[in-house]
Amino acid sequence: MTSREQAIAQVKGKSFDLMLYRRVLMLVIAAQLQERDTTLRESWVKAMEARLVQEELGKCQKQEGVNHYENCKWLADKYLAMLKENRLKGYKQIDV
Repeated sequence: MTSREQAIAQVKGKSFDLMLYRRVLMLVIAAQLQERDTTLRESWVKAMEARLVQEELGKCQKQEGVNHYENCKWLADKYLAMLKENRLKGYKQIDV
C-alpha cells in the first residue's frame, strides 16, 4: 500500500478493500481513454469529410471554368461551413 492510498484510507476513516479501489480506478481510467479515442476518431472523420468536399469543389471549379462562381456556389458554401465546424479537436480542453 502506497503512502497516498494509506492517507486516503485514514482521511475517509473507513476500511475498504484496496484491491477493489484499484480495480475501480483502473476501470475509470480505461473508460476515459476509450472516450478520448472515440472523440479523436470522430474529429478525424469530420476533417476527412471536409477534405473530400474540398477535392470535389476543386473538380467542380475545373469543370465549370469561368461559370464556377454560380455553378459551384452551393459546394463552396458547404465547404466553408465544414471548415468552421469540423476542426480537429484534441482531448485536452484549455480554457482561455
